[in-house]
Amino acid sequence: MKKRKEQVERPVEKPSVKYDEVKPDGEKLQKVLARLGLGSRRKLEESIQAGEIRVNGKVAKLGDRVVTADKIKIKGHPVVLDDKIENRILLYHKPVGEVCSRKDPEGRATVFDGLPRLKSGRWVSVGRLDYNTSGLLLLTTDGELANALMHPSRQVEREYLVRVMGRVDDAMLSRLKTGVDLDDGPARFTDIQEGGSDSDGINRFFYVVLSEGRNREVRRLWESQGVTVSRLKRVRYGDVFIPSKLKKGQWMELGARDADVVYTMGQLEPKPVYQPPKKLADKRERQAQKSGKHIANRGKVRGK
Repeated sequence: MKKRKEQVERPVEKPSVKYDEVKPDGEKLQKVLARLGLGSRRKLEESIQAGEIRVNGKVAKLGDRVVTADKIKIKGHPVVLDDKIENRILLYHKPVGEVCSRKDPEGRATVFDGLPRLKSGRWVSVGRLDYNTSGLLLLTTDGELANALMHPSRQVEREYLVRVMGRVDDAMLSRLKTGVDLDDGPARFTDIQEGGSDSDGINRFFYVVLSEGRNREVRRLWESQGVTVSRLKRVRYGDVFIPSKLKKGQWMELGARDADVVYTMGQLEPKPVYQPPKKLADKRERQAQKSGKHIANRGKVRGK
């Protein structure tokens, strides 16, 4: 009888590919969809587990990778994949009277109506501003960047100029900075600075800072103290300030220098962004030099 050859167990080699590294057979499904602005990776993973996403007619599962040619549907709605999407970031001065949704059932104007048209991809707003709130709104074609900037763990500051009608004293300001209980949990301003008052003295202005973006949080904080917000404007998002020359309803595209600051705010590696034609780029650079600063600045909070 022949002796059976002993099988030598070979050590299992660990894959050298990192979790987020791109393989020849595509990228992880949730990463691709997040970049398109269809949700955060966590929410998309939940959608995959719930069986709401199909790839090439089959229910997707965690770990699936996709390429541009794959057919993807989310809750029956097709998703177009395009590997030619350019990373772009816009700074928009939202006026009162526009909504931040793509379509409004009441037929009101949206912030997307006047944005530049894209050959591929879509604009994603970084957070929202209420219908009656004006000011700085960031928009991008990079959904991963938008999700990062909005994620609570990033603690990105939002600064607002608010006009308050009613009696405001030091005790009230102290309560608003210490924290008050709202319907959806405790909230507070991380900083409050006096901004002057109207000639009649009825209305007072304040610059207030939040490190989160809950629905109507600025208004609800003041209303919890028995005063009314009669005007609200966002003037800063993280390290990006709204330029004084940018009129309501106008947008401005960020170049590489300012875009790097925005990616850093989201704790992401900077990516190459769309470069406008040379004539337009030269014009923007002259304007930046004339004003003495770029849009994104790492300065201190106003009043500190």
